[in-house]
Amino acid sequence: MGRKRRLITDSFPKVKRRKGGPGPGKEDAEPEPGLRGEEPGEEPLAPLEDKTHLEILRQFDLDRHFGPCTGITRLQRWERAEQLGLAPPHEVLKVLWAHPGDPQYQCRPTRKA
Repeated sequence: MGRKRRLITDSFPKVKRRKGGPGPGKEDAEPEPGLRGEEPGEEPLAPLEDKTHLEILRQFDLDRHFGPCTGITRLQRWERAEQLGLAPPHEVLKVLWAHPGDPQYQCRPTRKA
């Protein structure tokens, strides 16, 4: 008669959750900035615009159709794709022209190992 096999979940207490409503301690928590349901005119539009600009550039970075992006700037990659007739999005070029000296926009971020 060997030991009875137990599941790992048997060693932790079971917690019953309420249906509906926030979890424990959530009703007193301060809502995160930007999630308070403010009117659209209350916040400056620049941070939202920056996020959409960075999202456009991120999509361009991830699209392999326009060739490799290592070792060159986004503008060089866009120009190369244009020369090769790959029709890169003009929104990318507009974003790059809107932020000419900002490395966050001009260079593709590298992964930190």
